[in-house]
Amino acid sequence: MIELERIESLTNSKIKLAAKLHTNKYRKEENLFVAEGVRLVEMAAQSDWPMEFALISDSAMKSQRAVAVVEQLQKKDCHVYQVSDQIYNKAADTVTPQGLLLVMGFRIFTWQEILKSNADKASAPLIAVLDGVQDPGNAGNIIRTADALGCSGVVCLEGTADIFADKVVRASMGSIFNIPVMTGITPEELRDVCQDNEVALIATAVDDTAVRHYLADYVSPCAIVFGNEGNGVSQRMLEEADQKVYIPMTGKAESLNVSAAAAILLYEAFRKRSIL
Repeated sequence: MIELERIESLTNSKIKLAAKLHTNKYRKEENLFVAEGVRLVEMAAQSDWPMEFALISDSAMKSQRAVAVVEQLQKKDCHVYQVSDQIYNKAADTVTPQGLLLVMGFRIFTWQEILKSNADKASAPLIAVLDGVQDPGNAGNIIRTADALGCSGVVCLEGTADIFADKVVRASMGSIFNIPVMTGITPEELRDVCQDNEVALIATAVDDTAVRHYLADYVSPCAIVFGNEGNGVSQRMLEEADQKVYIPMTGKAESLNVSAAAAILLYEAFRKRSIL
């Protein structure tokens, strides 16, 4: 059994810090966020993201998998503290905590990394753009889908959910550690980068100029824009789009959830690139 330094006080500075990081304000102030849960921390430990410290509860110390993750963290010189279940629950955000959380630093990516880091280095950039996607679950799911389907990266325009929020990180199922994600990007910056690098902007829309989604060219360099849950892609991005697409439906539903639409379009891009 590994021996860990214990934290015995609810008022310990590390416990208070971890608890504060569940709010957007303090994440931005500290440039830190929390990954919580055995699987998420396991994936974080396998990444090259900066790590501050971890907390494991007494109950979680009975789990062989959790202890194995702790050993991975220690190999990366990340200090791990053992705490009582009561103290852990003070620092945790989940309703049913798994007893393991990791305080991590932000990682800032560049356009060069976004444009050149797709899973298949030989293929053209494929970028998922979140334009005002506000639901944390949707944002995390799209990051997960983009990772699974070999996207170069994810670009979050201003007004999109904070990707370091607990629910976004959890919904990504650890994919946030696998794929470059840029945040706070303006429509103007996105447009300029796409023009300079000959990346086509494809936006989801329902108007007379939109074509069925499977008719678009996803093989050439492209950035696919997914819009806000209630309002869709912003007017500004629709004006900048090189092509507009829609997903044909036969049922009575007015629209698809944005993460479902993203899965359909990104899989279509993956499919077309795979058959070349």
